Amino acid sequence: MAEIKNVVIIGAGGNLGPSILQAFLDSSSFHITVLSREGSESTFPSGVSVLHADYSSHDSLKSAFKGQDAVLSLVGSMALADQQKLIDAAIAAGVKRFLPSEYGSDTANPKVLELVPVFQAKVGTVKYLQSKEGEISWTSVITGPFFDWGLKVGFLGLNAASKTATLIDEGKAPFVATNLRQIGLALIKVLEKPELTKNTYVYVKSFETTQQDVLAAAEKITGAKWTVNKITSKELLERGSAKLKNSDFSGVPDLIKGAVFNEAGYGKNPVGDWNEKLGLEKEDFEASIKAALNGKLYGEK
Repeated sequence: MAEIKNVVIIGAGGNLGPSILQAFLDSSSFHITVLSREGSESTFPSGVSVLHADYSSHDSLKSAFKGQDAVLSLVGSMALADQQKLIDAAIAAGVKRFLPSEYGSDTANPKVLELVPVFQAKVGTVKYLQSKEGEISWTSVITGPFFDWGLKVGFLGLNAASKTATLIDEGKAPFVATNLRQIGLALIKVLEKPELTKNTYVYVKSFETTQQDVLAAAEKITGAKWTVNKITSKELLERGSAKLKNSDFSGVPDLIKGAVFNEAGYGKNPVGDWNEKLGLEKEDFEASIKAALNGKLYGEK
């Protein structure tokens, strides 16, 4: 497969986008372009090439993708189902590789899909890409929860301000999670090795751990005993499902937590990770937690 040189990133704002963009700017030789919606007021680091397009217009997207070798989609949950338009425009523009918006739970696992039905939009995008493999290649990157970000905002169950932890199913279930910067580095490696990563799911991680292990490290770092609350994955899944039935999408995080931290082990990578094949370096577990407890992301200055 021809070398990838020009990469356009869609959705470079949000929770994940800035870290991915910075990793590419710091650690890759790709020529990076950010694609933003017409009328968007999002700002990006100085010197970054920014294009604006009408996301509802095939011609506008095709023009934006012209000359690009790869499209990296980081679109948020509300735009997941619209990625077919992006794929069609990419194909029309001659793009070689499309990376759909994944970067989370293992959507290739039917049980995860059963527990978190909103992930069907991600699966639909991959199936569409599979139907177009004669015209474009794809890579779908699975990372588990964002480790440092998840600690920082409380998604992993720890609240640094109050020194409380909410353990799901006793906090014993192993799960994989990835720091935001590591996700960016993994994406760089994926594009640097296009033949190895062609038309497949790629699993990466920073750590495989448990909530109990994370809590133990947090207590060690802070030198304090934390207050522990407990809840079951069953309770979370029931609460999230009830909200979703009433079109209340605030129930989605409960569903994701109920799947990731489930005692059945749905938060693990079933086929192992690609870290060694991609050449990703090991990260520091305690340093990652310490950064997050201080309100920072791992590696953030």
